[in-house]
Amino acid sequence: MSQHFQHDVLVIGSGAAGLSLALTLPEHLRIAVLSKGDLANGSTFWAQGGVAAVLDDTDTVQSHVEDTLNAGGGLCHEDAVRFTVEHSREAIQWLIDQGVPFTRDEPADPDHPGFEFHLTREGGHSHRRIIHAADATGAAIFKTLLDQARQRPNIELLEQRVAVDLITEPRLGIEGDRCLGAYVLNRASGEVDTFGSRFTVLATGGAAKVYLYTSNPDGACGDGIAMAWRSGCRVANLEFNQFHPTCLYHPQAKSFLITEALRGEGAHLKLPNGERFMHRFDPRGELAPRDIVARAIDHEMKRLGIDCVYLDISHQPSTFIKTHFPTVYERCLEFSIDITEQAIPVVPAAHYTCGGVMVDGHGRTDVPGLYAIGETSFTGLHGANRMASNSLLECFVYARSAAQDILCQLQQVAIPSALPSWDASQVTDSDEDVIIAHNWDELRRFMWDYVGIVRTNKRLQRAQHRVRLLLDEIDEFYSNYKVSRDLIELRNLAQVAELMIRSAMARQESRGLHYTLDYPHMLPEALDTILVPTTYAG
Repeated sequence: MSQHFQHDVLVIGSGAAGLSLALTLPEHLRIAVLSKGDLANGSTFWAQGGVAAVLDDTDTVQSHVEDTLNAGGGLCHEDAVRFTVEHSREAIQWLIDQGVPFTRDEPADPDHPGFEFHLTREGGHSHRRIIHAADATGAAIFKTLLDQARQRPNIELLEQRVAVDLITEPRLGIEGDRCLGAYVLNRASGEVDTFGSRFTVLATGGAAKVYLYTSNPDGACGDGIAMAWRSGCRVANLEFNQFHPTCLYHPQAKSFLITEALRGEGAHLKLPNGERFMHRFDPRGELAPRDIVARAIDHEMKRLGIDCVYLDISHQPSTFIKTHFPTVYERCLEFSIDITEQAIPVVPAAHYTCGGVMVDGHGRTDVPGLYAIGETSFTGLHGANRMASNSLLECFVYARSAAQDILCQLQQVAIPSALPSWDASQVTDSDEDVIIAHNWDELRRFMWDYVGIVRTNKRLQRAQHRVRLLLDEIDEFYSNYKVSRDLIELRNLAQVAELMIRSAMARQESRGLHYTLDYPHMLPEALDTILVPTTYAG
């Protein structure tokens, strides 16, 4: 039997953004935090590099703002950038207060007087401003926040819960446009439960699994973006998909990212013959922004017909490498690669979704009662290219801002009651799951081939034709069979892929992460690509 739940705040997603919001809210509120797999399955746990913030006297807010604007290809919203950077120090202090074990300077760094934590530098940054926990920052932050959440009796942590769709007043055919909660598949029971809430928060991460090769975990399927779109929310700049330049290339290594901090500490990118090449593409060499480095690697791989390039930090002292990059060192050793003596084979892979659900400075979407935070959202911070380590910062700053906004509205909103149950009376169990597997594979392959690092009009047209056929097939399947995690994710991923393709076709220029051979130059005016739902798709 399906169940009904009622909470003050429903948080869909259990990563850095979702947990931060839940922990910022007061303890008298009943909060549910949903994870569609195990709690640690999100992207936060796997983030290696760190969090960008202005933390000592050698750096300034203005410098961080300017670096972000420069990396963003003219599309960053300066108000969002400034808001995020100005709140960076307090966000980091909040994490320190929660107990996050950031790496300390031992001995203290004379270049950073008065600051006890070690700071590193990554591509696009003019200063060392990345606070980190060795090379496993995401894991350290996640474990700390999860421990804190488990100690809060008002926070209910629910695993194996897959959000199917949002419940809105238009969906129920009643007057108004407010979000009232969500229908959620309980994978243990196989039933779709009903979650009513005063406020609903999408913190579901990005959509990098739309590509064949990605650094993201399996759950990065654009769920929040697709659900918000179906509920009437605008989306923006989904053509900007960041490809991390350096993922481990090995047949047995699945989605292992080689942190950008290696290049920040002097690692060199090399061709198979040992020749460095980044200086031919950008005077900043290996410290150029990610889009430039990824395109340079892609260019060299295609030019030479090679499977990968190499990232070499073996010229640094062995002790330094093992101390600063223990996770990378140990992981590479599993594949018989000793990074203190050998170069690491690397390839680009889809990494971060810069566009998303349009929100304001409090994370509010177009639908009252619905918030989007973290990678799911479009705040205007990242522009046409996300600068390294700004993404985790965005999670904390906007999670805290959204929590404050929810508190301001508490007295005006009651918990919805008597929401209808999910209707499964017209569907049956599927005996054709091979269709899901086939469509999943086809989608990810043509997105990689046609909507990847380098694009053309013809490739985008081919992708659009294929994704529309897939959407029709998926819609028919969804209408006739019981939902499963695979079906829900495929439906969402195909919807987000279609939005990505439409966005890419609308941008007739090359800017930041969107590079097309048909329009290789940047237009003089930088405009966001905004898509507006024409009808409510419920």
